[in-house]
Amino acid sequence: MSRIGNRKIVIPEGVSVEVQDNLVTVKGKLGELSLELPEVISMEINGNEITLKRSDEEKFTKALHGTANANIANMIKGVREGYKKGLEIVGVGYRFNMKGSNLVINAGYSHPVEMKVPEGIKVEVVSNTEITVSGISKELVGEYAANIRKVREPEPYKGKGIRYKDEYIRRKEGKKAA
Repeated sequence: MSRIGNRKIVIPEGVSVEVQDNLVTVKGKLGELSLELPEVISMEINGNEITLKRSDEEKFTKALHGTANANIANMIKGVREGYKKGLEIVGVGYRFNMKGSNLVINAGYSHPVEMKVPEGIKVEVVSNTEITVSGISKELVGEYAANIRKVREPEPYKGKGIRYKDEYIRRKEGKKAA
């Protein structure tokens, strides 16, 4: 039994949710998001509560039930508050810069890495070594932050690389002098 799928989602003030032919549209003060529900999942809106129902008891349908519920809850939170991910870069000469609508990353390579900022995402350079990725879609914010981190993942010996703000890097000792 899916506990996440059976949870009721409360629609807060200032957020409107509409359903048309399995297309869910959520509008709020920060913007609008839409999601195509699978055909085996149906959605009911009663007052300010959303309930999702599944058509059968197959394992895949149960998984979709919980996923759809979590996605709709994330959309409601996104259009109301938004999402943020903080990243920091550690290393001598490593830094972040904005050049127009591109993020320029100097991460120890022979060339700077330029990444285009997608539509719906805002990148704020806090300092040379810190940035904040924000937007209304949890999926887009997380994916873009993960792609930035992939440019130079943190290594365990010196701790150099790009990491999330709250990420802990387990350090290794390395070779010891005799």
